[in-house]
Amino acid sequence: MSESVIAVYDIGKTNKKLILFDRQYQIIHEESRKFKEITDDDGYPAEDLTRVSQWVKKSFKDIKKRDDLDIQAVNVSAYGASLVHLDDKGFPATHLYNYMKPFPDDLADQFYSTYGGREEFSMQTASPVLGMLNSGLQLYWLKYKKPDLFANIKRTLHLPQFFAYLLHKKPFSEITSIGCHTGLWDFRNDRSHDWVYEEKLTSLFPPIVSTYSYKMLRSKLRTIKCGVGIHDSSAALVPYLQGFRDPFMLISTGTWNITLNPFNQDPLTKEELKKDCLNFMDFRGAPVKASRAFLGKEHEYQLQRIADHFQKDADYHHHIKLDKETLLGLLGSNHTEIRKFYPQTMQGTGPMPEYTGPENDLSLFKNFEEAYHQLMLDLVSIQINSLKLAKGETQPEKIFVSGGFCKNQLFLQLLASYNKDIAIYVADLAGASALGAALVMHRHWNRESNPDHLFDKFKLIPPVPLEQLHQYQLVAGN
Repeated sequence: MSESVIAVYDIGKTNKKLILFDRQYQIIHEESRKFKEITDDDGYPAEDLTRVSQWVKKSFKDIKKRDDLDIQAVNVSAYGASLVHLDDKGFPATHLYNYMKPFPDDLADQFYSTYGGREEFSMQTASPVLGMLNSGLQLYWLKYKKPDLFANIKRTLHLPQFFAYLLHKKPFSEITSIGCHTGLWDFRNDRSHDWVYEEKLTSLFPPIVSTYSYKMLRSKLRTIKCGVGIHDSSAALVPYLQGFRDPFMLISTGTWNITLNPFNQDPLTKEELKKDCLNFMDFRGAPVKASRAFLGKEHEYQLQRIADHFQKDADYHHHIKLDKETLLGLLGSNHTEIRKFYPQTMQGTGPMPEYTGPENDLSLFKNFEEAYHQLMLDLVSIQINSLKLAKGETQPEKIFVSGGFCKNQLFLQLLASYNKDIAIYVADLAGASALGAALVMHRHWNRESNPDHLFDKFKLIPPVPLEQLHQYQLVAGN
């Protein structure tokens, strides 16, 4: 007898995954692919949209043929800040431009001088000025810098909706993608921003539909309900919003550590925007206060420095456990300032965008363990500042940590020790973004009740009784 499942394409910047969940939302199949980048028409690195699209279509065709699976539904989770522009035949009219591609200074000046200035525009769209990461401005860039390409665009889709479009052939817009620092949405008036109308771009965007929406895929083999796609950070929040009523926060860790607070409804301030705080949109259309820190990238850079200096493999840090004596020695050291790991890769981002410091002298540390404890002190100090921005005046009872840093016990224990009045949990949800994309389809394909058992394995992280820790800060006065 075949097993009823939902298929989810989880399209990350690095890894592209196809995940199958059973009715209890246990992963029964997972395949992952990486695709070599190509270059766009300017020679800048870009996603190979053609090859990724071919893989999505072929892999979906293959799983539909399996006799042991009854594919009931399919959905997509994908990264944001990326647009796919279609021509009049429904094919991509341009490259998938990289959100890290530099945005021309002259064009930025032209845009912000026309539409109220950087500060006011950021307040209206609930996002810092981020260049191409404000993905709506990619259309403005095409219109004024590549008018021949722009003339061929008939439809513009956000990336999650494009991969859903490959399956159901219907173009849609969806609120979690629109609301992720695109510069397209006026959060004050809950509609598209004036500039989208002024530049006559509204006709390029398909109708906005609910995140719960789906289209029927009918074939000789079966009938499948296909979702419209969801932005991955918003998808990762879905299981928690469905599972908990009391206030909580989620720290989604990886290259970027993004702290999400769906219970902070205060409008963004100018000061918060300067410190990389912004609003996302959840699957219900409500704003989510979020703060960002480039912590994973900084950790990767500094870890390699430590490993090279002490002639250890970079994986050596996985064996390091919190040592109170080492911490006390660092916290009481007269050399604290020159030992600190000041941000080297995250300048201009995060909760301390204007703060820089020298690269420290690793010979001041006795061994790998001591240097790594200092690194964790400094990274957690940055994370605490990011957390405070998203927390605002709310009083969350729990903080969930998901993603790559869940495997780092030193990071988790220091985080718990800084927040000893709030319970810190490791959120062991495999494929969180894919799971969220599956859960918004639950009512359409799954006859069983909501899966409360998903939270049974959450692990409480005990704080370390170390009062000196609460007085430690990477930057004095923060």
